[in-house]
Parts: sequence; structure tokens; C-alpha cells
Amino acid sequence: MISRYWRGLFRAERADDYVRHLREKTFVNLERLDGFVSASILRRDVATGVEFVVLTRWRSLESVKAFAGEDPERAVVPEELSAMILEYDERVRHYEEVAAR
Repeated sequence: MISRYWRGLFRAERADDYVRHLREKTFVNLERLDGFVSASILRRDVATGVEFVVLTRWRSLESVKAFAGEDPERAVVPEELSAMILEYDERVRHYEEVAAR
């Protein structure tokens, strides 16, 4: 199992819009991909906005490539988010799950 970790900082007034975007667009599209397992949104308020971490779980790195393309560490950030986002990780991190309960 592979976990994909991505972080972004969003304008506080647009944070709910981002969550809606994830639920209504991104997650719907991910659910159609073979090898996608699950997704989580983590949120915290910080002095400069709202920070989100999005964790997705995949059966393999090959499954991630169906979403991200041949460079699976490239962040996938739609242009429509540009008005909401202040900064983000352009490179994501992948972790191999070694234990779970």
C-alpha cells in the first residue's frame, strides 16, 4: 500500500471552497481509478491561512501514475485552485505502508 502526502496553504476565506472541490470533483475522479483506496483531508488554521494535508492511499505506485502521470511525485493542482491557494508542495511524498491496525 502506498500513501501519497501533499500539503497546501489556502486563503482562509476560500478554505471551505477547497474542501468542496476535493469532495465534489477530485475524490469523485479518484474513485474511478483502478488502485485508488481512500483519501483523507487534514486541516489546521495557521496565522497565514488554512493549511491542508491531503493523504491518498493506493494499491501501488503504478496506480498513482494513473492519476499523476509518469512523474508520480509531481503535484496535481488544477488551475481553478489558483485563486484559493497561497503556496503548496510542488512535489509530493510517497510512503510505503509497513504496518496498520
